[in-house]
Amino acid sequence: QVQLVESGGGLVQPGGSLRLSCALSGSAFSFYTMGWYRQAPGNQRELVATSRTGGITNYADSVKGRFTISRDSAKNTMFLQMDSLKPEDTAIYYCNGMNRFSSREYWGQGTQVTISS
Repeated sequence: QVQLVESGGGLVQPGGSLRLSCALSGSAFSFYTMGWYRQAPGNQRELVATSRTGGITNYADSVKGRFTISRDSAKNTMFLQMDSLKPEDTAIYYCNGMNRFSSREYWGQGTQVTISS
């Protein structure tokens, strides 16, 4: 069974940094397009960044130049390096994995990121 487990959320001051991790188990990492989404209170879940096998990445305009998505295939893990954090980045961040062959999607449990002074 495919599972995604996030870690790395927390409380930081504006301008600070956090690194989120998402570990995939139960399937081959290379089968999956991986992504990060976030949902702030009262808002819909929105795309933050995606990473395809082969190094193709995509970012929401609101995080371009501040966030970096990466993946370590040897560890079956995806990362989101978040720099220059702003209060509006406060949200629950969810890891997503989509199987490139079946299009089936899996979600992590979410990790809270709070940006506040």
